[in-house]
Amino acid sequence: MDRYLVPLSPSTEIPKPITRPRWKRSVIELNGRFEPKYRHDISSLLMRSYSEIAAFAHSYHIGGVPCQTHVSWITNGGYIDDPAPFRKQGVSALEFDTKGIYLVSATKLGCLTVHDYETLFCQVNSKCPVGLKEDEKKHVLHISACQQLDVVRWNLANQDEVACTSMKSSEVCIFDIGYISSEPVEVLRKRPTITVHGHDVHKGLSDIAFASNDDSRLFASDACGVINVWDRRMSDLPCLELTTNSNSTLNSIRLTAENQIIFGASKNGIIYMWDLRGGRSSSAFQSHKEVNFSPLTSVKLASMLEKIGSLKAQSNIVSKEIHSIDINPSCPYQLAFHLDDGWSGVLDIHNLQVSHIHCPPPPWLDGSIDSGQSVILAETIMATNIFNLCSWIIIE
Repeated sequence: MDRYLVPLSPSTEIPKPITRPRWKRSVIELNGRFEPKYRHDISSLLMRSYSEIAAFAHSYHIGGVPCQTHVSWITNGGYIDDPAPFRKQGVSALEFDTKGIYLVSATKLGCLTVHDYETLFCQVNSKCPVGLKEDEKKHVLHISACQQLDVVRWNLANQDEVACTSMKSSEVCIFDIGYISSEPVEVLRKRPTITVHGHDVHKGLSDIAFASNDDSRLFASDACGVINVWDRRMSDLPCLELTTNSNSTLNSIRLTAENQIIFGASKNGIIYMWDLRGGRSSSAFQSHKEVNFSPLTSVKLASMLEKIGSLKAQSNIVSKEIHSIDINPSCPYQLAFHLDDGWSGVLDIHNLQVSHIHCPPPPWLDGSIDSGQSVILAETIMATNIFNLCSWIIIE
């Protein structure tokens, strides 16, 4: 093969050396103070990041008429002079499919849209950002669900399906993106709960999870501390209920990659864990006589954080609502959590201990303690997030 190659004549040009900026330790990491140049550098980084953001107006059409979930249209009965309240605007949930090709989004007013992400990206990076308008003809799916949507998930075992629900509904609606229809292909319902006075208890659904190896199994958490488990081959009603023995809302649920363990994060600051293989009893989930199962174990995050001496010494640790949880795809024993006060961290599910913590700005940022103490606190910082000025502390 070498005899077919044309010899390359040597170049007479001297290659220019590649210059790279020298790495510098963050000023805040060294002395706990912000210098003017540091603020200026961070501001320029943020401005460059924001310059790449583009927003499309929700001015789509369905059947040639304006989408009925258009914020101004539905709020003002067709009059578009006054904007809708902020709480009713914007996207409430979105998620990529497993290959990152399609992006599904949902709005508070019930608009469900599946986008081709490459098309969105090209439009955002177009040469004429003024008057930017999304090409609605390139939508894979755009329907009006006629109800509030708070959660949307892809079916991991069948990427043609998306499921959505909300805190104001006790139903999970499943849509097939291959069908251009405003009607779901399937609706899963919760079992009604009746009080002693005969009233039906409203249980909105807060999150959805699909098993990755079975397109018929679906999980949804509700506002009363229960994870409902459906087998779509059997019924549109749950076949199992995983209970927390508490009435606190489960804000977020996640399945492990092996679909053996499911985690639930509650509003009262506790992470629950259920073993779907049966927990302590191998036959627990094989019995058709029992439909309710308690968690295998639970972890109160505030108690775990109090065990970290260096953190407790500089922070007032109180129990906070867990906003969301997720599993590290490259490290399946790490469960990330985010609290509603801005704290984030990682829970090692092998030993049920917090291994990393991401704190809000420490007191010395607003001058509430003196500079001598700030140096001591700065020594505990392992890395700095320059965008929200928080500190990652790695727990040894």
